[in-house]
Amino acid sequence: MNNFSLDPRIAESSLELGALALSDARINNDSRFPWIILIPRREGLVGLHDLAADDLQLMTQEIRDMSNMLLDVYSPDRINVGALGNIVPQLHVHVIARFEADDAWPGPVWGAGSPDAYDAQSPELEKIRNAFETYQSAR
Repeated sequence: MNNFSLDPRIAESSLELGALALSDARINNDSRFPWIILIPRREGLVGLHDLAADDLQLMTQEIRDMSNMLLDVYSPDRINVGALGNIVPQLHVHVIARFEADDAWPGPVWGAGSPDAYDAQSPELEKIRNAFETYQSAR
């Protein structure tokens, strides 16, 4: 039995988006960057190398799908994908739409200024959620 639980630091800094085949998808709660976090629903994972072969294939597909979703919705200059885990060891993958005009360009988003949390009625938050729902219904 899988006793998956979300690290509280991820829960506190992100908003629920939905479930994919392997991962819970969440929105990083910083409206400056369109940013999806994928957390495989498997207990005890630290790195991508800890995933079983079938799960690694699913994870790769989910990263690709969320990257394409952000590309379709935002037309960013770049998509950044990272699985660092230096602060939160639970395996989670960041998929971030980057723009040459964003607050952190060309550097990393981590530590670049202060996060600007989404307002509950934010059109940008709704844009990401609608895109995710559209992606889900197309599958």
